[in-house]
Amino acid sequence: MIARVIVDISTSDVDKVFDYLIPSSMDLHVGDRVKVPFGRQKTEGFIVDIRETTDCSHPMKEITAKLDDFTPVLPEMIELMWKMSRENNLRLVDVLRLFIPAMMRGGRVREIKRHFVTLADGVTYEDALSKLKANAVNQRGVLSRLTDGGEWAAVLGEEFGFSAVSALAEKGLVTVREVTKRRRPGLKPVQDKVVTLSDEQQAAVREIMHGKSDTNLLFGVTGSGKTEIYLKCIEEVLATRKTAIMLVPEISLTPQMMGRFRARFGDKVAVLHSGLSDGERYDEWLRLLRGEAVIAVGARSAIFAPIKNVGIIIIDEEHDGSYVSENNPRYVTSEVAEFRRAYNNAKLVLGSATPSLETFKRASEGEMGIIELRHRINGTKMPQVEIVDMCAEIRSGNNGILSAKLLEEIDATLKSGNQSMIFLNRRGFASFMICRKCGKVMKCDDCDVSLTWHKQDNLLKCHYCGKPYVVPEKCPDCGESDMRFGRVGTERVVEELHARFPSARLIRMDKDTTRKKGSYDEILSAFRSGEADILVGTQMIVKGHDFPNVTLVGILDADMSLYYEDYHSAERTYQLVTQMSGRAGRADKEGKVILQTYSPRHYIFSFARDNDYLGFYRKEINIREVTNFPPFTKIVRVLVVSESEERALELTKSMLFKLRAYQKDHADRFVMVAGMKSPVKRIENKYRYQILMRMTRKDEKDTLARVYEIVNAEDKKDASVFVEINPQNMN
Repeated sequence: MIARVIVDISTSDVDKVFDYLIPSSMDLHVGDRVKVPFGRQKTEGFIVDIRETTDCSHPMKEITAKLDDFTPVLPEMIELMWKMSRENNLRLVDVLRLFIPAMMRGGRVREIKRHFVTLADGVTYEDALSKLKANAVNQRGVLSRLTDGGEWAAVLGEEFGFSAVSALAEKGLVTVREVTKRRRPGLKPVQDKVVTLSDEQQAAVREIMHGKSDTNLLFGVTGSGKTEIYLKCIEEVLATRKTAIMLVPEISLTPQMMGRFRARFGDKVAVLHSGLSDGERYDEWLRLLRGEAVIAVGARSAIFAPIKNVGIIIIDEEHDGSYVSENNPRYVTSEVAEFRRAYNNAKLVLGSATPSLETFKRASEGEMGIIELRHRINGTKMPQVEIVDMCAEIRSGNNGILSAKLLEEIDATLKSGNQSMIFLNRRGFASFMICRKCGKVMKCDDCDVSLTWHKQDNLLKCHYCGKPYVVPEKCPDCGESDMRFGRVGTERVVEELHARFPSARLIRMDKDTTRKKGSYDEILSAFRSGEADILVGTQMIVKGHDFPNVTLVGILDADMSLYYEDYHSAERTYQLVTQMSGRAGRADKEGKVILQTYSPRHYIFSFARDNDYLGFYRKEINIREVTNFPPFTKIVRVLVVSESEERALELTKSMLFKLRAYQKDHADRFVMVAGMKSPVKRIENKYRYQILMRMTRKDEKDTLARVYEIVNAEDKKDASVFVEINPQNMN
């Protein structure tokens, strides 16, 4: 028999199938990882097909080893590999690597095997004790420890000596078994409440599980009880002996969601996300593969969970940009979910209070079902949103970062014993440092971006590559000491609030305070349990959190993301403002939102104030249609990255010439084709150039295939080239 193998080497030259002989002594299957001779070395590879014959003209080599005692890649994932490679122009091996824990490669993580000691079958403690001499003190000590069921051999050996355990085993009084010791993510227990679904929720469950559409948009206001609907749907799926995948956009949401799922479903749940240790991730992944767990909960990568017979896939906060992978291999989670839904004849649920325009357009046009939840589950009103004009604040003499109205409301909230959340999507103390004399902005040596001052560490840091710098006392260009900091971050907000409300207990949650493992859960648990009065944070506090005592939300610099050079700007700002507003008044207390902006008359703020998604959608979709932007067209970005600026420019020009020639022959397929420097010209000392294309929907598959051909035909020596479809980040 012949195994068709993709070797685990990520270069385009060898990203194809190679044929190897299967030794008669090996029992191999499609999806197995193997060791194969390749050139002068041996390397790992994946079997993607097994055949009886080969077209190979030269002598074939034999597979030398099977790497696992299980098959790690399901047949479903092999099909997904071909699809993702073809449609996203990805290397086959890069896709295959998505399907297994990274540390499996090279054998860097394995199961932990330990010896466990129990009383032998049919032997009681009294029987065993009667067969020991009175002076066998250590053996008697071992037996006493086994009366409650058993103990690890290492623990017994440490306390009583390994010879005592061995002696008892030789006498047939104890049994020593090799068992797997699981590394489990630590989760705080959550009590599972008995919940009676509202009529609206029950109708949603019926429509998802038994309605005419297999894919549904669950469009519900914040606090409308979407999570309980997810849980009920999964209960129904498990009753039919099928499995489930539940995705959330942020790691910070995973412990909270996992707590609820564990309380409801126990050990049937496994968690997959980047915050786990390598061992924890491997063991959780293996539990899913072996069927010991049947529900996968996690962030984006959990869509590749190795479970069979999937009955439902749920993508919560489906609009979130984190569901689009911006690094190689690039993919869109909802597209992978749709493949797995179709393959397994499963249900797919996309949940959001602020769906992406593309999803809502598809739902409106009947491509998927749409289920609306119009009311909050506890009957409370949506929070009252008050827009504060910060230009008027400055005119009145308030040059601070907190408006008079927000300060007044924080004071009232503290006095009432309730909690506040303050959102600013910028970490650090100040987002740049500038010389007042010559205007020089302190920038990273390796990236074309300004440095952010972190006052707590007294360092300037690059938020692209992470490189730290000492804060200069003088301008390195002109030598003047008149340096100024601009645009505030979360660290500065906390300092300001401490100064204004010295007795208030504050917690900050951003990338800087959540680097340590478990810190997400620690911060959120502390706030939920009332250990802090005010939570200040970036985007990670926006989505999905449910704090019953939060009655006030303050949104600072609400228009910060509004004027990015990106067609998503208005949509993202509306989503952020609406999602953040939804954190207030979720229990039986009314909520209030103070929204600070320098553009109070921008249309998105009036729609957000009135919680009018449909009004916003109609306005924004009309603008997209008139200006020929997605979802009416498709944006394709070819990004060229090289340590040599000349090489990056040369390669960009070469592809641009061919793409414009193709555009000339197919003018009706393009709105525009343009080459330029990337907005962030350099990251980690690598220069970045790009080609932007806006394509019409006419023959788009053929057009995209031709773009891939042109890109793939280039000699990419000393450079990397990536193709992105409708990129989330145009920088």
